[in-house]
Amino acid sequence: MDGHDTSANRIQASIGPLRALDGRERAEPMEAARFKATCERILASIGGVVDGQAEAARLALTVLLAQGHLLVEDVPGVGKTMLAKTLARSIDCSVSRIQFTPDLLPSDVTGVSIYNQATRQFEFRPGAVFANIVIGDEINRASAKTQSALLECMEEHQVTVDGTSYTLGEPFMIVATQNPIEMEGTYPLPEAQRDRFMARISMGYPDAAAEAEMLEDHQSDSPLLRVEPVVDAEEIRSMAATVKDVFVSTPVKEYTVALGRATRTSERLRLGASPRAVLQLLRAAKSHAALSGRDFALPDDVAAMAPAVLTHRLVLERRAASSGLTSASVLNALVDSVPIPASGHASVRRRG
Repeated sequence: MDGHDTSANRIQASIGPLRALDGRERAEPMEAARFKATCERILASIGGVVDGQAEAARLALTVLLAQGHLLVEDVPGVGKTMLAKTLARSIDCSVSRIQFTPDLLPSDVTGVSIYNQATRQFEFRPGAVFANIVIGDEINRASAKTQSALLECMEEHQVTVDGTSYTLGEPFMIVATQNPIEMEGTYPLPEAQRDRFMARISMGYPDAAAEAEMLEDHQSDSPLLRVEPVVDAEEIRSMAATVKDVFVSTPVKEYTVALGRATRTSERLRLGASPRAVLQLLRAAKSHAALSGRDFALPDDVAAMAPAVLTHRLVLERRAASSGLTSASVLNALVDSVPIPASGHASVRRRG
């Protein structure tokens, strides 16, 4: 493991004293103009380091403000870890990084109780997950046992060790990178683990102009070294509160549910979207609406976020997979087929 704060003492100091599970105070929503300006500063900070990935950067910010977790999947060398580190460095908060390897243990992630001979008591030493932003590099190189150590903290924002539950700081986001499962030495993420990631993105290769700009910017040293925080943790909490206040009408909720249920009844899918996936789709849609300058969500927001939020959760039937279909193509067809609510205030553009 490595990162900005890897020692137990530094991690604990950055997030405050460990405490048993308790209630959380809600931050005050941010004013609209300030919200927009802060989003622009974060995206500009990421864009100054990661060339040609504006859409991926915007999606990462969308997930952060929706209080979700992000899975970045692609071949090595396209900037997955760079995106995660730049997002983390742009925020003045605690950050840790876990390099997942086959010999990594669950206690390396969550922490462990160590016997103190001086006090004759067990003391809890927090693991790397006790940070505001946790970068999990190559998560699918660790065994399923170690991967499962993240399940509780991702869903409940807490860690339970030896019968005691410890709250995690807010904001809390895991940005995990993984290589395609065809790569050597990888373990596929189980369905329960994938379902806890709000969204998955693939970076893809930059275009020629962006790649040329990357050569210019990175030839001497990494621009990442020059990144300074443009927002702090308290402002992120306030922005997340703004996203929570985005209004969602009943027709938009019904459209979200209908889209989720369509994945469960499709003959081409063996596993559709879970109720958790539908809830996270709505949260992501609210964040998308806020980043678009609105305080209300539209069916367009739901449809725009559906590929990133749902595709990685879907499992194809064998016949569909053998015929060349993909989860993305099946989902696109379902988005096109689900009726749009008449009073949804906007219509989803159908794919030609």
